[in-house]
Amino acid sequence: MEDSESDDDDHVDRALVVTDSGKRFTCDELYLSVSDDDSDIASGFEVRPYLMDELGEVEGALLELTHEHQLRVKDEIRNKISALETALVNETQNSTSSFLRVEKYKETRLDLDKKFDTQYQRRIAEALDNHLTAVQRDRELRSQIEERKIRSDAAYEEAKRKVAFEKQQQEKAKAEAEAKLRAEEAKREAESKAAMEAKKQAAIEAEKSAAVEAERRAEKEATETSKRVTSGGTQQATAHPTGTASSLSNAETKESGNLYRAAANALNLEQWRLQKLKELCEGNQMIRSSYNEDCTRHEGRISRNIRQIRGISDNVRSKASELTKLLSHPQSFQSISIEIFAKKVVAYCANPANVPFASAYVIVLVTSQVPHAMDILLAELHRACIYTVPKHLVYKKSAYQSKEAYFRSIGYREDDGKMESTEDYLKRLESYMKMYGALVQTEITNCQNFHGLKEGWAWLARFLNTHPANQYTAVSLNAFLQMAGFALYNRYKSQFLKMLNVVSENFLVDLKSQNIPELARTVTEIQTYIDDKKFLQEPEGRSLQSDLLSTKILQEADRWIPKPSFNNYY
Repeated sequence: MEDSESDDDDHVDRALVVTDSGKRFTCDELYLSVSDDDSDIASGFEVRPYLMDELGEVEGALLELTHEHQLRVKDEIRNKISALETALVNETQNSTSSFLRVEKYKETRLDLDKKFDTQYQRRIAEALDNHLTAVQRDRELRSQIEERKIRSDAAYEEAKRKVAFEKQQQEKAKAEAEAKLRAEEAKREAESKAAMEAKKQAAIEAEKSAAVEAERRAEKEATETSKRVTSGGTQQATAHPTGTASSLSNAETKESGNLYRAAANALNLEQWRLQKLKELCEGNQMIRSSYNEDCTRHEGRISRNIRQIRGISDNVRSKASELTKLLSHPQSFQSISIEIFAKKVVAYCANPANVPFASAYVIVLVTSQVPHAMDILLAELHRACIYTVPKHLVYKKSAYQSKEAYFRSIGYREDDGKMESTEDYLKRLESYMKMYGALVQTEITNCQNFHGLKEGWAWLARFLNTHPANQYTAVSLNAFLQMAGFALYNRYKSQFLKMLNVVSENFLVDLKSQNIPELARTVTEIQTYIDDKKFLQEPEGRSLQSDLLSTKILQEADRWIPKPSFNNYY
């Protein structure tokens, strides 16, 4: 029922509402007809007389109720129409208000966008203006520079022509000097080559005979030990009644007013090497005058490589390779390179902190590729330390003006008129002899040592046959044995033991008889070396390290420290 009534009400509402204008209209008639026919209207009027008739009480009440019901329905319809109109008006107003707000928001956003766009355009304009200003400033600066260049162009061209002319003159003078030097070198080599070769061959033969004679003397001394007198100088203890030593005898040789104790063939070899060094230095003077700056840079590279020598095999190979390259310059520079190499090596040897065995390895590797460098190096070493010849100067007042003059002649250094102490001189002497001992005992596979064990054996024989026992010769012998004794024993075996027997029974006896406190430590070291047979033990540093100690420690640590496992993280 309620659904049907609501449908009827909706139908009536739609009939009463005009949707075009949205306005309310009144209905004074009780009966509303949906038809426009006049007959219906006439029939409606015909009822009126019937309504005017008197009705019964029940019918009147029913009619009244019907009328009241119709009025209520009309009121409800009117109320609903009014509510709908109000809701429609409110909805229209809300829609209009929302539309206005949207339009206002849109206008506001447009204004903000315009403002932001204006600011952005302003920034772009400022940046562009700054860029154009910088470009203009740069162009102005460049134009000013170009103007200055143009203004000074004439002076610049003149200076350029002058520099080119001077350079051309220098190159011309350099070429002439090189040509002259090459001609002089070729001439000198052609003149002295035959003489030098003959002299060198004679010296080699003399060395061989000296070594053979030394072996014979050592054997004879071993058999006649009980017959010798254990007092006196070493030169008396090593003298033989047969008197069969010519160049290796204990003869005193006078040279330039000085009294030397040395083997004749050793002095000949020394003079020959010093002569080669002198000729090399004289020839290099002219080259240095033309290539002074280049020579300075070249000297720095050679010196740096020598100072960086360490007792590691990789380091020795790399430094030897670098030095060989530096010494393999064209002929005009090779002589200077050899001179620099020899001087820097000898200067490095004077440092007590040097590594003799590693330096000896480098020297042998380099000189095997540049053989001429070995004689020059030995000449520098002889000039720095006479006991590498071996040669000893005997002090006599008639030969020297003062004790200081004698000290200078045997190699003492003088700084600002003050002579160095004997302790400092002995330290330097020990460093030179350790270097010499390490050099003669160095043997490298597939590499020739031009001053090897044979020369070391000859040095020991000449030393024991010609040198007296004193603090200088004691330090020299001790340093040499510490470095070369192991290799000499492995090569000569019993012959070397006979040499040590001579040292123990003659040389050390003479040293002990002098009762010099400063000699006590050196005497003890030599005696301990012989008694404890330390020549059976390889000297420390003779075998080069294959790797750094720190790397070995890390490798050992890796063996014991467990590696972390990452399985727990997954």
